[in-house]
Amino acid sequence: MSDEKHLTHIDENGDVRMVDVSEKAVTKRIAVAEGFISMHRSTLDMIVEGKAAKGDVLACARVAGIMGAKRTSDIIPMCHPLPITKAKVECAPVFEGEREDGRVGIHVTTTTGVTGKTGIEMEALTAASIACLTIYDMCKAVDRGMEITDVRLLLKDGGKTGLWERKDQ
Repeated sequence: MSDEKHLTHIDENGDVRMVDVSEKAVTKRIAVAEGFISMHRSTLDMIVEGKAAKGDVLACARVAGIMGAKRTSDIIPMCHPLPITKAKVECAPVFEGEREDGRVGIHVTTTTGVTGKTGIEMEALTAASIACLTIYDMCKAVDRGMEITDVRLLLKDGGKTGLWERKDQ
């Protein structure tokens, strides 16, 4: 095939498949992703002050994100199971005036790493999604209108394609 982009999870017959990575080189790979969950200011205050009925929301979200990264291949059909070497989840409160859109909530940043034959982007994205979903779950009794947005890859490095960084950060 030429240098044109193609979908690697589709074979020559148009069928989905798990990509064969057996011939790829083992390299150190890293990915960084983010997500945001917006909420009422009173919900954010409850989280920051540690007054949520279900316990420490941000600690639970960090652990859930790490667990999600480790289980990505169980929920994303064509993902390879990876021996993850790094999974970090950071949850930062965002107050009025800190975002251009004026929303308040929690900004989640995840970093995942592996030394292997395939990328770790899906694990970083899954970690961000699961951390945001956990915050929703722990606070839904007081704020069902929370909204999860901006789940996206910020950086990936390693492998044949090397470094990729989001330009509009």
